[in-house]
Amino acid sequence: MNGWIAAAVMLCGIGAFAWIVAGKAKLILQGAPDKEMKWEWRRLRVAAGQAFGHRRLFQDKRSGLMHLVLFYGFIMLQLGALEIVWKGMSGKPLSWADNGAFSLLQEATVALVLLAVVYGAHRRYLEKLPRLPKGWKPLIVLLWIAALMVSVVCTLAFDRVREGLPSSAAAPLSSLLALVFPDAWAKTGYAVSWWAHLLLLLGFLVYVPLSKHFHIFTAPINWLLRPIGPPRMYPLDLENETAEKFGMNATEDLNRKTRLDLFACVECGRCTDVCPAANTDKGLSPMHLMTKLRDALQNTGKSFAPASQAPFPVSAGGMGIEATMAWQKNGWSNSRSTEPPALIGEVITEQELWSCTTCRACEERCPVGNLHLTPLLEMRRYLVLTEGKMPSEAKRALQNIERQGNPWGFPRKDRTAWMEQFAAETGWHIPTLRDNPQPEWLWWVGSMGSYDTRARQVTFALARLLHEAGVSFAVLGTEERNSGDAPRRLGDEFQFQELCRSNIDTFRKHGIRKIVTACPHTYHLFRNEYKDFGFEADVRHHTELLAELLADRRLAPVHPVSRTLTFHDSCYLARYNGVTDAPRAILSAIPGLETREMERSGKQGMCCGAGGGRMWMEEPGKRVNEVRTAQALATGAQLIGSACPYCLTMMEEGLRKHGAEDWAAAKDVAELLAMSVFG
Repeated sequence: MNGWIAAAVMLCGIGAFAWIVAGKAKLILQGAPDKEMKWEWRRLRVAAGQAFGHRRLFQDKRSGLMHLVLFYGFIMLQLGALEIVWKGMSGKPLSWADNGAFSLLQEATVALVLLAVVYGAHRRYLEKLPRLPKGWKPLIVLLWIAALMVSVVCTLAFDRVREGLPSSAAAPLSSLLALVFPDAWAKTGYAVSWWAHLLLLLGFLVYVPLSKHFHIFTAPINWLLRPIGPPRMYPLDLENETAEKFGMNATEDLNRKTRLDLFACVECGRCTDVCPAANTDKGLSPMHLMTKLRDALQNTGKSFAPASQAPFPVSAGGMGIEATMAWQKNGWSNSRSTEPPALIGEVITEQELWSCTTCRACEERCPVGNLHLTPLLEMRRYLVLTEGKMPSEAKRALQNIERQGNPWGFPRKDRTAWMEQFAAETGWHIPTLRDNPQPEWLWWVGSMGSYDTRARQVTFALARLLHEAGVSFAVLGTEERNSGDAPRRLGDEFQFQELCRSNIDTFRKHGIRKIVTACPHTYHLFRNEYKDFGFEADVRHHTELLAELLADRRLAPVHPVSRTLTFHDSCYLARYNGVTDAPRAILSAIPGLETREMERSGKQGMCCGAGGGRMWMEEPGKRVNEVRTAQALATGAQLIGSACPYCLTMMEEGLRKHGAEDWAAAKDVAELLAMSVFG
């Protein structure tokens, strides 16, 4: 080979790769620094586990194994490529590669990668998994990888013929192929195979940063910079008098972490596959959210054109993402725009933004660590704070919170009506902070627990359990307001901050350091997001406190509850805060209760449909809670357990829709424990 020509070609290929990557890096760095884009040593462990251990990918074991083979095959074959290129240019093998062990490993890797390519094609084009986009681009890449593998074996085989090497068990593929190749073809065949391998390798190197395969480089960095701990929203500086807008509606508003997310997206569709909105024909697809924002950022000329297509089709039957994927595919316009598009309307529709339940199932499944909700919630903030737009039902709920401190608009004085009812039924008085000014625990009852007729039953059960265990607690009574979850998730940061500061002032006035609540949304806010406003406390969910009381033998569940039960995990409890063991510890302590897990449970559980302010909005088409209830009923369980007042409401509505209320019921964990403790 002419080494100088080869060196020049390699220099051009590597230079083109570096130039493209530099352009992408510049585009990423043009974004504002993310609030959490800072170094923590423990991120190195997380990134290593995800990048090299494929932890997220192995949630789908077959797909994870396939990708693991391709990933480590890619690394191994770079060593093989180095040996092939060096030998072709110098005529001499590298010392560490001139042995049977390396040869056998190299050819075994080639065989495994070819099998992985075949399986990948089978998954995409024969199994036709709905989450995987079809088309020519994925096929080109699979054929490209296969061609690379063939060029490796052909180069090794022609080299054996050229050098007159005998067949070897350490080189089974090239030895077998060498038996077929005539001696007369050896020199020319070796040159053609060698150049083909080099050009295929360099071509793929240049193609990678131009495609979704750029994740090879961006995904490990993305995991390194992903915030550690429970996901949370960050405050806006609403007192900034120079701000022309709040939230996000232009590509220039995308921060660095979000831009990195866009270039890390591998378009695998795992996020869309588990999205409750996508599975119930709402149009939102987290994967397309990422790809559309990425194309808008790069100004590739593609934009979403909602006005040019038919209304969203609602599919019949159960859950599935086929209709959502088809709607997204048909919504692309190929006309090039000379101006950067407005993100809301031209790239993402308002329908998509308001369909999100903020359950973060997409982020839990994403193999590259993307944070889909960051841009989505920022666009909600823009709609509400800058344009004053919000669905009318949601606006009404927030107006009620502003006026009366609850989403229904019930009088503030009625917040303590449940306490009077409880005293009348049990003879026990619920202490307020006036009665018990220094309690161990402040019990935040919440709007649902105070006003909602069904949720009050959970409040009563929890009150009896706390009383039975001798827990020192008190409630705020009429001093209690809304926690601010609905306003914040719906985009009204102004109302949230007003509620947050007011609640913090109340906590500080009474010297509150420990809070217990039955609402996972309030739990998450108090525990993780109020700290941005200077308040930190020991915040427990009621299942955590009850599990502790059981472990300390302060509660004795002695009465059997001879029923079968499946437990529905709250997104804000399990996925946001990792609380999955406490409710199950309580259920396992109840004699006679047989539990059956749904296929999607724990951190992988499906949303009930109430989060992200969706509780207060109309839901067209298939309802998320009906789909989730159907999954629960499929276990054959007589009870659906929950640990959230919103989940409880949604499950009960689902039972009525399915006509199952005669033989099945929804119960909070506290109610089930009270049944066993008190009989």
